[in-house]
Amino acid sequence: MRILIAAAGSRGDVAPYTGLGAELRRAGYDVTLATTDVFAPLVRDAGLEFRSLPADTRVRSGVTGKRELMRTAAAFITELGQGFADVMDAGTDLLLLSATTAPLGWHLAEATGTPSLGVYLQPTTPTADFPPVVTGFRSLGRLTNRATGRLVLRMADRVYEQAVAKLRHRLHLPPASASGMRRRQEQANWPILHGFSRALVPRPSDWRPGLEVVGNWWPHHEAAERLPADLEDFLRAGPRPVLIGFGSMASGDGERLSGIAVQALRRAGLRGILQAGAAGLAAEGSDVFTIGEVPHALLFPRLAAVVHHGGAGTSAAALRAGVPAVTVPVTADQPFWARRLAAIGAATDPIPFRSLTAERLADSLHHTVKEQAHSRAAARAAQHLTAEDGAGQALRAIQRLTEE
Repeated sequence: MRILIAAAGSRGDVAPYTGLGAELRRAGYDVTLATTDVFAPLVRDAGLEFRSLPADTRVRSGVTGKRELMRTAAAFITELGQGFADVMDAGTDLLLLSATTAPLGWHLAEATGTPSLGVYLQPTTPTADFPPVVTGFRSLGRLTNRATGRLVLRMADRVYEQAVAKLRHRLHLPPASASGMRRRQEQANWPILHGFSRALVPRPSDWRPGLEVVGNWWPHHEAAERLPADLEDFLRAGPRPVLIGFGSMASGDGERLSGIAVQALRRAGLRGILQAGAAGLAAEGSDVFTIGEVPHALLFPRLAAVVHHGGAGTSAAALRAGVPAVTVPVTADQPFWARRLAAIGAATDPIPFRSLTAERLADSLHHTVKEQAHSRAAARAAQHLTAEDGAGQALRAIQRLTEE
């Protein structure tokens, strides 16, 4: 059986599907992951077939304002939709669609008659339990949360309208709106598996049937993989360090953020590792070390704390390692995950990116590392995550779907 996973966005929007795909491949499925070209090495390293989606995610890394984010998202989706019809061949038996690709993939499934399943990394369906993840809003009450969630979906549909119209024309389908197709999927209880932990986001009680929270899908890395030797030397040379990184965020802010990071670490009396990321963080010294991409699963258990942007994947990886966090959310869903970490006690209150100073970061680090409350909360969450089997649950759901 041939499965096509379609995902697009930043590294954190794609890497979890390498772990899911690898699990499906071990179960005997032929798995292809369609995503943008920059992630081809991630896909192939997981033993999956790569197929290219036409879009460049790198231009989005410096976007922070909501209006700018919407404009950039619309341009990205329109570009993505141009070649979406080319990613699936006649032998595909099942489509697995991320939250970003589902509003395009639904039309591909309609045109080919191929079954499809949602595999989302964020809770996008409106609920009274919390506000929409992409707004950055705090909860304004159950009625407002749900109403705002519906408004956000309508705004998202507008982003997809042009891409959907062009895609349906190319697929020789009759005209249909993005919002109309979404309503059709909702009414059919189109199944969606959510790849995050119930420790952070329990399944909302007002969700419709077909929406399940199964646990995280962890990025693939080889069992024999090890950390670089110079990084190992640094880790062994003193007390556990703190990692500071902003992932795909904060492009062009590297010099300023590096200075803040080093000052904060030294004020708090801590050793540190700077992860370059899109910002290009870098520093030298006996008490600080700079790295590129390394597997979170190998590094995070060796740390005292993680300072990060609040991305879903990094938030989950820190919890899995039982390591407390200081979050500095930048945009999109990051404030949501940052507040969820703080709500369970595994992180300090978020520091908004624009409010970040060395003094404020040092104070948060002092409380996080020197006091044990956050560490204990992270350890409790780690036990919960260890008991979850997100990839296994997804595999069983796919088996049920294909056996019907």
